[in-house]
Amino acid sequence: NTSNSIDMVLEQEKRLAVGEGLDRQFLREVSRYLNDLRLIQNIFNEYAIYVANLETDGENILDGNKLLAVLIYKNVYPRDFEQLHRGEGALAKILDHQAELINKSEDECRAEIVQLEKLIEVGEDQTPLDLDELRKIYAMALIEKLPSGAFSIGHNSNNMIEFQQLATHSDLFEGYLESSNIYCRYNNNYNTHVNIKNWHTSVNSQKTYYQRKEEIKNKAEERKVEILGKIRDLRLKLPVFRTTKLSELLRLNSSDAQVLFEGFGENGELARFLILESFLDDTYYQYTSLFHSGRMSPNDNKYLIQIRAFITPEPDFPIDNPHEVIAAMREEDFGQSYVLNMVIVDALLSDKNRYKEQVQKLYSYIKIEFESCEHFLDGYYTSGHNVVDFLLGLNDVWDRLVPSILTSNYNIRHITQLVKWLPLNSLKSLAENFDDMSNFVSEHLLDILCEVPELDPNRLVCLNFEVKDLLSIKEHSQVVCTMFEEGLFELSIGNLEFIYKELLAKDDVNMLNTKNYTTILSTKNSILIGRVERDFEYYLRNILLVLDNNSEEDLSAILVAICHDEIELSVLSEFLKQQVVQLPTLEKVPDRLYTMIFDTAKIKPTWANCLTFMDSDSFRNETLVKYLDKQSVCDSILEEEIPSNSDSFNLHTLLINANSMSDYSYKGYVCALPNVFKSFPSGLDLTKIKILIEKRKINFTKNNFNFLENTQTLQVLFVSLNIDMFLDNSECFDLSDDFLEHLLQTEISEINKFNVIKFMNLAILVDHHERAALIGSIVVNDDTNYCNVDGYIAKSIIMYSSPTTLQILLFNKYCTLMTNSDVREVLSNLPKPYCEITTGYHTPRLKNSLENKNLVMQLDHQNIISSWTIGGIFTDEIKVNLYRKKEETV
Repeated sequence: NTSNSIDMVLEQEKRLAVGEGLDRQFLREVSRYLNDLRLIQNIFNEYAIYVANLETDGENILDGNKLLAVLIYKNVYPRDFEQLHRGEGALAKILDHQAELINKSEDECRAEIVQLEKLIEVGEDQTPLDLDELRKIYAMALIEKLPSGAFSIGHNSNNMIEFQQLATHSDLFEGYLESSNIYCRYNNNYNTHVNIKNWHTSVNSQKTYYQRKEEIKNKAEERKVEILGKIRDLRLKLPVFRTTKLSELLRLNSSDAQVLFEGFGENGELARFLILESFLDDTYYQYTSLFHSGRMSPNDNKYLIQIRAFITPEPDFPIDNPHEVIAAMREEDFGQSYVLNMVIVDALLSDKNRYKEQVQKLYSYIKIEFESCEHFLDGYYTSGHNVVDFLLGLNDVWDRLVPSILTSNYNIRHITQLVKWLPLNSLKSLAENFDDMSNFVSEHLLDILCEVPELDPNRLVCLNFEVKDLLSIKEHSQVVCTMFEEGLFELSIGNLEFIYKELLAKDDVNMLNTKNYTTILSTKNSILIGRVERDFEYYLRNILLVLDNNSEEDLSAILVAICHDEIELSVLSEFLKQQVVQLPTLEKVPDRLYTMIFDTAKIKPTWANCLTFMDSDSFRNETLVKYLDKQSVCDSILEEEIPSNSDSFNLHTLLINANSMSDYSYKGYVCALPNVFKSFPSGLDLTKIKILIEKRKINFTKNNFNFLENTQTLQVLFVSLNIDMFLDNSECFDLSDDFLEHLLQTEISEINKFNVIKFMNLAILVDHHERAALIGSIVVNDDTNYCNVDGYIAKSIIMYSSPTTLQILLFNKYCTLMTNSDVREVLSNLPKPYCEITTGYHTPRLKNSLENKNLVMQLDHQNIISSWTIGGIFTDEIKVNLYRKKEETV
């Protein structure tokens, strides 16, 4: 019975001396199901016969425990054993169900892969949604800064965008991030200008919009890496199902197994034990007959039966004796889909000399039907044993392999295998012949590394491509380090920041934003610097000029940058404009750059720098004038004296001829010029000529005076500022009274005005009232009558002068030169009360002043009035007593 069955089993083992190779634990456990001594004896007797025959066959390679299990099954379930040979019975049903269990597991695995791939697609679609949400946050912050009632904004009044559309126009919206001023429009179409400087800092003062945008992208990338890793693991798991033990498949599908075991009846526990413990499985046929070399298994026969029925088995259909199967196949089978079996292909490639023609037909079929072969290829990459030989052979016979792969839906999978398996020289050759292959690897590097994380970096180096985003593959540190050491990385802001922080262990990453090139040079890392120098123009255009805050480059870095001869001057100009620092001198600067440097005003304002520029072959007059015309340059350079040596003559000439310069700058330079010029430059505007005259930078000569003949105002100014020279050489100038009148209106000295008056024809003043008034205002101070004024002239001067006080002063001065009748005429033309000083019975009264006292005294002296007194009962006015007509004396 079951309590002593183990003893009976061990006794039989000892009796027949067949214990070698049998597992004691197996014997102990299986004996519990054997409670019949005759049954035990029969089992071990057969076991002894089988073992003896197998040993004489010379191939004692089978498992004794499995052989014993088969014999136990044969003796316990003899009817089911007989049915097994016809593919019937409980065990046959279970073995047939094994394929269904494998397919089920594979389908579940593939479904999970598809689901994960969809997650990647959805994730990539979700990233813009996340960015859209970020823009909405910032858009709301911007709207809060704007006046209430506004409904649209824009950089100018002609290009407005409504608030509702702010977040959807990413390019336009991001343009507002750095704006300080913006236009707002109200419902009544009224526009206003609003200051929004630094508005975006209200959202997050620690991180910029662009930093947060990058974090969103990185987050999506990390998720993608995680999912790709799961997909890789599932793909590796797929081919394993075909080699998974029957017992494991049944355990994974326990609900199916329960039904299957019911076929063994009441004594099903023994069969359940043998099958679930892997002692009885699909290898049973190896233990049910005497085998010899060249035998075929049921799987082998099943495979041949299917292809003869024009049914193509799955690529992973199990074949136990591939060489026998190959021998049984027809020659035309190797040029059809039937050859696409992993075991058969492995066998063909394991002996290429023997199967040369079959291998060629295999490759030819794949070339013609590549798309339909991809399912096989996908599986063979994972479970094939001769992948390297397969890919090498296919590449040798098919020159369009790479182009075909790149257009395939499985392109990443195929390229990954080429990169993983091909020898380095073959990889290098492919990369040289097909640029698209290297570009593809660069574009999908992360996907490739997720599928083959252990990939040798030297394989990537052979492809000679540049890593687009080092941060995305940071988990693959060996690849990152190798590609960096080889200088195989794209020049991008992200890559440079990653290298600086992660590979060079630098903390001050912000310096890359403000002085990128200076910071890179400061690392003294030959790989990084060499990479930048290799594509310096690209680096300058796409990094230095793109970084808005990259304005603090050191002088040494700027000099290195601008000395790259291959770069267009316009690009270097933009770079210089971006920088705060100015070059102190033109030393070490190529001559071809001088004009551009002065155009951008990135040279320190010194006369030495200007003279160096003027001595160069690239000198342009208008460039230097435009540079010197900048107010900041003008104010700075004029703190230094303009050189006055012989080498500076051209500089002086340039300055005085600089008609395009603003009047402000021109005046500054003219004042600073150390010398006076012989003549006026031609082509100057009148304002510039006036400056030269005012600053006395032109010799006073008749020729220079005549140069101004069409502009009397400037002639008058010229003479007035050189009055002494004019008076000393008055005979050289034939000037009209009109001109002299204008000259008297300038700020020349009083004595010089007297001298000018002497040149005038004063007799005609009676017809020139304004001139008479002007001369009156001057000669009133001529105590010695230097101007030779006579009574006739005085009469005109007094009558047309103003104000009245001046007329009285002139009257007192020249009264004695006029006749009484002239005096009376003059008085009659004066305002009241002076015009009342005539004859008659009235009594004019004058204000008590020194001038009026002198007046009445003079009139009394000349018998124009009878007498005069001061004061009265109620006033201190001057009372003028007139002659009555009959008393008047002549």
